[in-house]
Amino acid sequence: MHLVADLCTVPVNQDVAAREAPAEPLYFTPTQLKVLRCVRSGLLNKQIAYELGIAEATVKVHMTALMRKLNVRNRTQVAIAAGRLAAA
Repeated sequence: MHLVADLCTVPVNQDVAAREAPAEPLYFTPTQLKVLRCVRSGLLNKQIAYELGIAEATVKVHMTALMRKLNVRNRTQVAIAAGRLAAA
C-alpha cells in the first residue's frame, strides 16, 4: 500500500488527535507503519502478527507506541488518525 511513503514524516495537526498534539512532526519505524496500515485496514492483532510474521505481543507493543505517538487512547482512534494522515 501507499501509506509507507506517505507516513514516514507527517506533521501533526489538531485533526489527528482528539487531545492537543505536539507541534513537531511524527516519526514512525517501518514496522509501526506496517502495523498502522493493517489497523487502518481493520485487521485484528492476531491477523497483523500473522501478516507481518511477528508475535502478537510485538504487535501490542507497536500499537502502544502508535497510540502514544498519535496521542490517542484506542485502536479505533489509531485507525481514524491513520486515515487522516494518509489523506494529508
